[in-house]
Amino acid sequence: MENLVIENLKKAVTEGDIEKTKELAKKVLEIGMDPLKAINEGMAKGAKDVGDKFSKGEVFLVELVMAGEAMKAGMSILLPKIREARKERKTFGKVVIGTVKGDIHSIGKDIVATLLEAEGFEVINMGEDVPTEKFVEAVKQHKPDILGLSSLLTATMPMQKEVIDALKKEGLRDKVKVLIGGGPTTKEWAREIGADGWAGDAVSAVKLAKDIALNKRSR
Repeated sequence: MENLVIENLKKAVTEGDIEKTKELAKKVLEIGMDPLKAINEGMAKGAKDVGDKFSKGEVFLVELVMAGEAMKAGMSILLPKIREARKERKTFGKVVIGTVKGDIHSIGKDIVATLLEAEGFEVINMGEDVPTEKFVEAVKQHKPDILGLSSLLTATMPMQKEVIDALKKEGLRDKVKVLIGGGPTTKEWAREIGADGWAGDAVSAVKLAKDIALNKRSR
């Protein structure tokens, strides 16, 4: 039963079917299935598939947006249950995340933000096309453990470096771990611009964030 629900969730998100995704999310709770498993193996994979196809020019922007909306609809049902289950536990830490200036892609970043929250992080999602100064302000205001910078366009990758340079200028660089991601980015690029880490997909991004949080706790 669980495998069928997961497959149907993935399909519903891929097709951008909001009502079907909500219906299946409710089914997850009805059968006592782990909501996090439904997110990771169902909805997130469906959204990633659409994101990959969009990158290859196989689907249009409207299909990407609808997949994102379907995932948000499912999350609105599952996240409260996850939060409820975790309310007695300490959070892993605080994450500010956003897509850099000039880039309006959201789905990959939103999947990462959702999975981070589901895993127990406090997440401040800045949205898309975020100016460098807004990231700097957010680090000052929220004092996050991690800053996540997403770029899905080669042309906007330099903005990731600009944010890191701005943090150095403001004396904030050593106060936050900076993780980058996005289709055209690489581990080498992260090293070149002085980021603390790089993730090629949402699952590895969450693992990296958890590793950083656990290392901080063990000091």
